Amino acid sequence: MSVKINLALRSGRCAMYSLAMVLALGFPVMSGAQSVSDAPAVPVTVTTAVRSDVPIWLRGLGTVQASFSAQIRSRVDGALIQVSVREGQDVKQGDLLAVIDPRPYQAILDAATARKQQDQAQLANAAADLARYASLVRQDFASRQQLETQQSMVKQFTAAILGDEAQISAAQLNLTFCHILSPFDGRVGLRNVDPGNIVHAAEATPILSVTQVNPIAVTFTLPQDNLPAIMQAMAKHPLDVVVYAGNNVTELDRGVLLTPDNTIDTTTGTIKLKATFANAHLSLWPGQFVNARLLLGTETNVVAVSGASVQHGPNGLFVYQVGQNNTVSVQPIQVSRQEGDLYVVSSGLDDGSVVVTGGQSRLQAGSRIAVRDARAAPVKSGS
Repeated sequence: MSVKINLALRSGRCAMYSLAMVLALGFPVMSGAQSVSDAPAVPVTVTTAVRSDVPIWLRGLGTVQASFSAQIRSRVDGALIQVSVREGQDVKQGDLLAVIDPRPYQAILDAATARKQQDQAQLANAAADLARYASLVRQDFASRQQLETQQSMVKQFTAAILGDEAQISAAQLNLTFCHILSPFDGRVGLRNVDPGNIVHAAEATPILSVTQVNPIAVTFTLPQDNLPAIMQAMAKHPLDVVVYAGNNVTELDRGVLLTPDNTIDTTTGTIKLKATFANAHLSLWPGQFVNARLLLGTETNVVAVSGASVQHGPNGLFVYQVGQNNTVSVQPIQVSRQEGDLYVVSSGLDDGSVVVTGGQSRLQAGSRIAVRDARAAPVKSGS
């Protein structure tokens, strides 16, 4: 017991000795925590919540599609003797694209024409004989059976001529197929078959392709819950669509919504929509992935605040609102929606309220601030 008492006395003397040394060296002794009001001002950036018109954008991932696209294949068998266009060339409807050797089909046409002329000569002779038999029958110099036989010959040659005309039409059509024309205005793709190769009508590989890129279309998907609002807005006016590059910053083109699809995808619960674009600068290309934004409408006269000012707390969203004497208070808010960098505030803030947008990590209720930058009030998100 005496040992424990001695150790305690020694510890107490050591503590008093240490305190005396601190006082002798001039170090201050803190009597309590420093109050918030005595803390130095925290440098922050601020902005003002204002009433403005905020557009309602619906965003989706889209794919660029050509308005028209055709894989150019031969409709007849033969040797490809000519490709009349360059890869990447712009063509008009009816321009010559390629030529299949027409000589075999020209020979077939000539043979069909010759058969028709032969049948026409035989028909003329049969018709003359029919007239003579008809005269002889009236004079009882020929039998009725001979007259009917001659009438059958005339009908036979008439039918043969009709068959010849059908053969001629088919031969002329195949001859026309030897000259492949562009089905619409568009741009020629890469060539798959070179001149000198034999092509077949049943061949899977196309000679080349033609796509119409001006104008062009974009298909994109949105959640099915947006469909009723889209249909109501379409009934009032055309809806604008803006497409951006993969970075979601570079604007590529602006167009108009054409129509939603006639069914909803049951596997994803989304609706596909199609928009058309002039594509005057050829910034859109078939197969390209883009970010599409559909302007559904504009919400007018709402309080909007910069997204940088909105903080997430255990009880919901809040902002640091600047009050008198450059002090801040924690202000809970309710947000109806987010539009880009803007939050549309449904309750908690009034027009003209000043809120902190930068430096919140060092703030608490009652903190003094020093404004180092006053950002401009939020403006409309998009145009």
